[in-house]
Amino acid sequence: MTLAISVRLDEEAQRALAQLEASGLSRSDAIRGAIVKSAQQVRGREALRQEVAMLEADQEDRREMLEVADFMEQLRAEG
Repeated sequence: MTLAISVRLDEEAQRALAQLEASGLSRSDAIRGAIVKSAQQVRGREALRQEVAMLEADQEDRREMLEVADFMEQLRAEG
């Protein structure tokens, strides 16, 4: 099933759409591609946020990170 929608584009969006169309994409393909790419970016950011939260909650990882940072600081002080 397909869904037809209507949007109002500002000047920036119109220029971007024109650039995509100039590359050979149809208007529909350009818009569909932009929506899919945007959704993928949102999912990627959410996955990254979840990974960061998991690492921050891992006390062993935090301890090890602090040890490495301390070691690196000692190396820098010696050099």
